[in-house]
Amino acid sequence: MNSIKNLDWKLLNTPLVVFLLLFLGFPVIVNLYYSLSEVSFQTLRAPELTGFGNYLTVLTDPAFWQASWFSLRFGVVTAVAECALGLCLAIFLAPLIEKHSALMAPLMLPLMVAPAMVGLMYRLVLHEFVGPVPYYLYEWFGNSPSFLNAESAFWTLSVVETLQWTPFAFLLFYMAYEAIPDEVRQAAQIDGAGPFQRLFYIDLPLMAPTLIIAAFIRFIDGFRVFDNVYTLTGSGPGGSTTSLPIYIYEAFFKQGAIGKAVAASVVLFLASFSVLFGLNWLSGRRKGATK
Repeated sequence: MNSIKNLDWKLLNTPLVVFLLLFLGFPVIVNLYYSLSEVSFQTLRAPELTGFGNYLTVLTDPAFWQASWFSLRFGVVTAVAECALGLCLAIFLAPLIEKHSALMAPLMLPLMVAPAMVGLMYRLVLHEFVGPVPYYLYEWFGNSPSFLNAESAFWTLSVVETLQWTPFAFLLFYMAYEAIPDEVRQAAQIDGAGPFQRLFYIDLPLMAPTLIIAAFIRFIDGFRVFDNVYTLTGSGPGGSTTSLPIYIYEAFFKQGAIGKAVAASVVLFLASFSVLFGLNWLSGRRKGATK
């Protein structure tokens, strides 16, 4: 009987395995081969295998480490800001939304706009010479900061990203907050717990898994940001807003260095995989320690 069940399980998983091999396994093999080759658009069908030269070029390129530092900072800053704002909105707006559920719709509007369109919109709004925001700041206060120069571009991009994706964190936290049984809060209130005690000792611990997942998702999305940054500032003054995806894009399409671009993408993949593996390992250890 067990052998029949195992056979059925294998048959049911066969389409998934075939799909992964065809649509993921083959491109991965091709990319690995290109990353070890001297290849351009002219020699795309006949790459010359050269070893690990592309990886050495990437790892010794200061622009690669500058892009890595930008992506890391951007991912951390935006994830923390979005989760903090989303948590505050979820807790303080929960009673209002419970009475007027239609308010959820306008709060979700930023998520419906494509990130590239958001970048173009803020590029027009914040443009130093024709943007309305610098114009009115200059009219009212006699001075206007340059939102898109090398010193301010990072924080401008972080604010734009936070404004667009805070509703995502808010939605997750609101659902987690509403999922907490009212009986738990009422019991704590009967025992004399105040609002802040209920928040820190009941709500936040019960919402902790959602908080961690949301922060991790937003960090990944911020780390691999491309479209809104590229449309708003491009690679930035002196490469100040070059993220890793923009670095790979420019190496591939502007420089024609396909091997270098693919090698950088492989390094990015290995770094991401290492982070995921480390988190899973820590999660497994934590579960084992609690048993």
